[in-house]
Amino acid sequence: MGPGLEEKSRWSEASRAILQRVQSAAFDPGQTLLSLVHVLDLEPQGYIKPHVDSVKFCGATIAGLSLLSPSVMRLVHTQEPGQWLELLLEPGSLYILRGSARYDFSHEILRDEESFFGDRRIPRSRRISVICRSLPEGLGPGQPGQPPPAC
Repeated sequence: MGPGLEEKSRWSEASRAILQRVQSAAFDPGQTLLSLVHVLDLEPQGYIKPHVDSVKFCGATIAGLSLLSPSVMRLVHTQEPGQWLELLLEPGSLYILRGSARYDFSHEILRDEESFFGDRRIPRSRRISVICRSLPEGLGPGQPGQPPPAC
C-alpha cells in the first residue's frame, strides 16, 4: 500500500518558517528548489517501495521532514546490495539525500511488520513526510518545462 501524495505551493506563515529552516539546512545557496513540496501521508500499514528518484524530475538534493510516527528508512546500494544501512526517522527528524546516498542507493520506508532498528521494534502509525527537492540539472528558474510533480 503506497502513500497518499499531495503537492503544495501555499503554506501558512508558521509552516513557511519551518520549510525555510529545512531548506537552509539541506540545500546550498546556489541550488534552485522545485516550487512544489511533496507531502506524503502514509497509513500505519503503508510503506514506500525501494527506489532511486529519477534525475529527470529531481535534482542533486532531496530533503524530508518526518512527522507523527517513527519509521525506518533502508538504503541499499544499487550495484552492491550487500552495502546497506538503516536510518531511524523519529518525528521531527530531517533526512537529506545527496551525493552517493542520492544517486547510488535506493531508499524505502519499511512495512510495519519489518520495522526494526537493530533489535528494537519500531511500531508504525500514521506518518507524514514533507519533502523538498532541488531542480533537475539543466533546468533553471527562467527555463520553461517545469518537471512533472512525482519523482
